[in-house]
Amino acid sequence: MTVKGNQIMIKEVVITAKTTDMAVDEGAVQLGLPKEKVKFEIIEEPKKGILGIGAANAKVRVFYELTPADLAEDFLKTLFKNMNLNVRLERIDISDEEVTLKGSGENLGILIGRHGDVLDSIQYLTMLAANKEGKGFYRINVDIENYREKRVEALKVLAKRMADKVLRYRKNFTLEPMSPYERRIIHSEIQNFKGVTTYSIGQDDERKIVVAIDRASKVDKAQ
Repeated sequence: MTVKGNQIMIKEVVITAKTTDMAVDEGAVQLGLPKEKVKFEIIEEPKKGILGIGAANAKVRVFYELTPADLAEDFLKTLFKNMNLNVRLERIDISDEEVTLKGSGENLGILIGRHGDVLDSIQYLTMLAANKEGKGFYRINVDIENYREKRVEALKVLAKRMADKVLRYRKNFTLEPMSPYERRIIHSEIQNFKGVTTYSIGQDDERKIVVAIDRASKVDKAQ
């Protein structure tokens, strides 16, 4: 069971067992966590009784506080379940303030969308779910079938190709609309090419990068 108290999300189970230790062990199993990661509260101490008469089991509340990473993982699992998608989810805890969640499986293109637009929306919603209860900001990275890594490499190739075209034809070229994240990759990669620069035009979802001749560069002046 998940409960909310004082703005902290808690998962808990109440276990009845012969001993307190046995109750905590079973509670950890039901919560899917190692025993050392859970906390517990004894509701009723076990009683031995006399000759078995009056004996009573221990009753223990076993619980743990969900971190933003836990909330993000739970959100994605629920989302995939509601979409009837079988997704294997791998969690990589990068730091106390950042986690990467990688999904894999069959026919998951629907979770990526065109140039990752659906994936970006899923990541945004997951980040909202992870940060809604806490103070500060916890970074959530969501990837499906290593799409982001493949996309970064594709964008770097695109940047090089466009830089070569600008230098060859001595004219500017405008790329298709991209997300802020993808535009940053193009801007950064183009900096590796002398005689070429970039700037953005358009608004919101129609924001585009122009790969242009760098009129101020020594390369341009020398040609």
